[in-house]
Formats: sequence, C-alpha cells, structure tokens
Amino acid sequence: MQTMPFARPTPGQFAVATLAMAAVVLASNILVQFAINDWLTWGAFTYPVAYLVSDLVNRRFGPDMARRVAWVGFAVAIVASLMLAPMRIALASGLAFIASQLLDIRVFDRLRRGLWWRAPLVATVIAAVLDSIVFWGIAFAGTDGPWLTWAAGDLAVKLGVGVLMLLPFRLLIGRTAARTSALSH
Repeated sequence: MQTMPFARPTPGQFAVATLAMAAVVLASNILVQFAINDWLTWGAFTYPVAYLVSDLVNRRFGPDMARRVAWVGFAVAIVASLMLAPMRIALASGLAFIASQLLDIRVFDRLRRGLWWRAPLVATVIAAVLDSIVFWGIAFAGTDGPWLTWAAGDLAVKLGVGVLMLLPFRLLIGRTAARTSALSH
C-alpha cells in the first residue's frame, strides 16, 4: 500500500496533542473510580476523547505521528496515574490504552480513504470494545462491586460518546482542510 504524504506537526502541535492525550487518560483513570450507579462510572464520559485526539492526529499527520502521540501520551499518563490512582487501575489503564490506541490507529488508517465518518466511527467502536475488555478485566476482576455492569454501562456510554465525537472531528478536520487550502494558495 502506498504511503500518503502527511504534514509534519510543529513542536507546539505535537505538544498539544500529547498533553491532550495524557490529560484525557489521567482524568479517566481518576474518574473511573467514582461510580454514578451500579452500571456506570464517570470515566466513561472522558475516555472517548482519546480516540478523537488520536483520529485527528492520524487524519492530519498520519499513523506514525498518531502512534508517537499515543506512546508519549501513554508514558506521561502512566507516570501521573501511578501517583494519583491505585496501581491496579493505572496498569490496567495503561495496557488497555496502548492496545486500543494502536488498534484505533491501524483501523483508522486502513479506512481513511472512505467516507469522512467511517474511519473514526469504526476505529473508535472496535478500539473501545478492546479497551473495555482489557481494562475492566484487569482493573476490577475479582473485586467487590458490580464491575461487570460497570464495564457494560461504560462501554455503552463510550460508544455513544464516540458517536458524538464525530461532530467535533468533522468540524476540526474541515477547519484544518480549509486552513491548509488557504495556505497553499
């Protein structure tokens, strides 16, 4: 498969993407510890934003840069999470995060030439399922509490928020395309 030419991010763009990724993961690691009820935690609302960050970077700068942002964001988030969340949650989150992000990036890249919404939607859905299986299976399995219903509820919300993230994705890629077009003229 032929590689597409991608723009190279400025150091500021790379820093913003990496910090956004780390902030989302850190916030999610903290918020997952707070249950709303027996089937949902607050972390489900923040985590899908990680896929938005990844997909925006992938669309604009390509899969190699998206993987770099994921790995750097992963490292920053793990260090911070180890200080602010229980070790089991931090490690489960780290494994689930990097596995699901790398899958999201790969699926997105394979579907990038289709309709604008197909790549981010399919990649997010598949990655969110993997993330939920890995995270909940490690972080809470064998503990007290309704973790199976939390896992199912969180996955449902992640998928719903993932669909809602299509709107900012479309707005942001449209804005980037317009700016790139204006600069090339």
